[in-house]
Amino acid sequence: MLNRFFAIVLLVVGSPIYLLIALFIVLEDGFPVFFKQKRVGINYTFFNIYKFRSMKKDTPNVATHLLENPNQYVLKTGRLLRKLSLDELPNLFNIIKGEMVFVGPRPALYNQDDLMKLRIKAGVEKLKPGITGWAQINGRDEISLEQKVKFEKEYQERKSTWFDIKIIVLTFTSVLKSDGVKH
Repeated sequence: MLNRFFAIVLLVVGSPIYLLIALFIVLEDGFPVFFKQKRVGINYTFFNIYKFRSMKKDTPNVATHLLENPNQYVLKTGRLLRKLSLDELPNLFNIIKGEMVFVGPRPALYNQDDLMKLRIKAGVEKLKPGITGWAQINGRDEISLEQKVKFEKEYQERKSTWFDIKIIVLTFTSVLKSDGVKH
């Protein structure tokens, strides 16, 4: 309930920023402004995650690290959005819909079977996915899937309101320094 309340507040308060981001995307590459992608949710269910579009319209729908030359697809606006993680702001809609929370494992792509096998083995598929998480602030794109799941398991074992607050505060620090961002 608190996740939804804070998501609504952030949508209202941040609406001028969201409109500005939308304008930059439209001016650079037209509509649509949002990107929708099938992701894995709690208990291996599926949902559509919403993001600001940071890549060109003709980009293949795969994980960025699977693209041969990802830089050719990233919009100029998208580089800044990704660096500051502003492309994730529409995840607030997923929180309002009850599909995500602020802190939890990042939702896997629908075809990331390798990651999901590790999560099921560790029992962390029972966690609702989050905008940020313990693995995010401990390496993000730079850690192996095994290490990522190890951090997610640690989060599951330590889960508390205070630990969530710590992760949120550390997330802002990581975002400002662009820690662990590859693309």
